[in-house]
Amino acid sequence: MHASRLSVLTLGLATLAGTAQAYDLPSINLGSTSFYDGALLPGGPGGYVVEYLIYGKASRFNDQHGDKLPLPKQEIETFAPVTQYIYLAQPLANGWMPGATVIVPWLAHAEVDDGLDNAVLSSREGVGDMVLGAFLQSPVSTRADGSPLFAQRIEAEVILPTGAYDRDKAVNPGSNFWSFNPYYAATYWFTPRWSVSGRFWYLWNAKNRDPLTSFGDVSGTQAGQALHANFATQYALTDQLSVGLTGYWLKQITDTEVDGRDVSGRREKVWAIGPGLTYSFSKETIVTANSYFEQDAENRTEGNKFVLSFVHKLF
Repeated sequence: MHASRLSVLTLGLATLAGTAQAYDLPSINLGSTSFYDGALLPGGPGGYVVEYLIYGKASRFNDQHGDKLPLPKQEIETFAPVTQYIYLAQPLANGWMPGATVIVPWLAHAEVDDGLDNAVLSSREGVGDMVLGAFLQSPVSTRADGSPLFAQRIEAEVILPTGAYDRDKAVNPGSNFWSFNPYYAATYWFTPRWSVSGRFWYLWNAKNRDPLTSFGDVSGTQAGQALHANFATQYALTDQLSVGLTGYWLKQITDTEVDGRDVSGRREKVWAIGPGLTYSFSKETIVTANSYFEQDAENRTEGNKFVLSFVHKLF
């Protein structure tokens, strides 16, 4: 496949929005959140900071059929610290708690190598696209014996095109277009120690008025709509330590548009699964680690990802 087409495939590992953008869809949360994802923050109302350290490495560039591209070398490595601020307000009359969040990503390292010494596959680093969100968090409902049963959250998220962007670079911290990415999250406890969690998004993207040079002489592009989800099953070995399996899934459901016309054969798809654990030093301080192994990627890279997150209540 011609290198200019390759440059707009997924040459970055999607994490939280904005960490690395080198394909049609913006970078999004794929696996950055996992255990107890729909549950109330254990420290209750207040302000929190969450720091994510996300490392990804891929050695497979896949085409629209999921086949590996015939390149001399296929390797991309990224490292992205992401900072999230969360404010959870006091409960309303019905028990639900409103809140707001701000996410500021940073692409600290990005290196792409296809073995062709192709300048189009170069990358840049820097601050990524900011995410603003407003949400409603339910309290945790309980069984008759007082054990947890169910919790849920709804959030409206907007990804703003604030990140660094260079149309001549294949990997960028920013996407150069804004996106609407609302989600629903829930956690259900089968027993007091065993539970499942999921977070389910719908992604809509606005137009990019200054698209990558790999598209040629065009005035604008618009990435297709997509569905994506994170999922987890967790078991609490102790009151502090939980272990389990986590994963994510992405499927682009409409074609990308170039100058207002649909372009087939570019829809992205991938899923991943892997082990993880979370440890609570206290209700105010929690550490989570997840490893992911990607499968069945189309129009994307396919590789592995490691995510380490640290949650701390500020006030």
